[in-house]
Amino acid sequence: MTRALRLPWPVWVPAAVGFGLIAVPVAGLVVRTNWPDFVALVTTEAAVDALWLSLRTGLLATALCLLLGTPLALVLARSDLPGLPVLRSIVLLPLVLPPVVGGLTLLFLLGRTGPVGRLLGEYGITVPFSTAAVVIAQTFVAMPFLVVSLEGALRTAGDRYEVVAATLGASPLTTLRRVTIPVVLPGLVSGAVLAFARALGEFGATIAFAGNLQGTTQTLPLLIYIQSQDDLDGAVALSLVLVVVAVLVIVATRTRTRDATGVR
Repeated sequence: MTRALRLPWPVWVPAAVGFGLIAVPVAGLVVRTNWPDFVALVTTEAAVDALWLSLRTGLLATALCLLLGTPLALVLARSDLPGLPVLRSIVLLPLVLPPVVGGLTLLFLLGRTGPVGRLLGEYGITVPFSTAAVVIAQTFVAMPFLVVSLEGALRTAGDRYEVVAATLGASPLTTLRRVTIPVVLPGLVSGAVLAFARALGEFGATIAFAGNLQGTTQTLPLLIYIQSQDDLDGAVALSLVLVVVAVLVIVATRTRTRDATGVR
């Protein structure tokens, strides 16, 4: 274990202010919660439907991120394609776009008047305002988190082990399966968990592309938004549930990374 460095005192003051900027509002949420009615508030039919829908779609979106984002990160980190900086910028675009803009772009593409939506409509397939639309919207905003995490892990690990494996006669697929993936597994796991957390909290792209129909497209963030207008106690209670889930996800990510790398 490495010894912690002594930090100069000017670092501690802004660090404490920054921590307070994040922690104090969360503490305020805890104080504002109607604890006597908490269980009743978070177990209504709408709340249970929204929570389970969020969990199901979040897991499906994470699976899609793994399926599509892992090869994408490998291409960005290991290939020498021309125009890689442009490709990387496009991949990271959902990180800086307002989510509602992402939802509108998906709607224009997959809606009934969109180029892909018209084609799907000929086969009787309608994507917008369905559970599938929720998964697609969550995948759109969450995939960059996995790609960034995994690409960083790949670049940090370098390619020396892969070169050795290739020198010993391993095929590219065997090298990927037996060398590359095990080496960067902590980064892959961290990216997947962060993608799940982002999908779970997605709001803007979902409401623009999937709508807000209970049991079909109404995820927990959408229900919180609706309840904040006429049932503040319910909105606060459900917000606290979302905060607890997010904290558990972050703790699980840090624990898994620390166990794999030994870094605190």
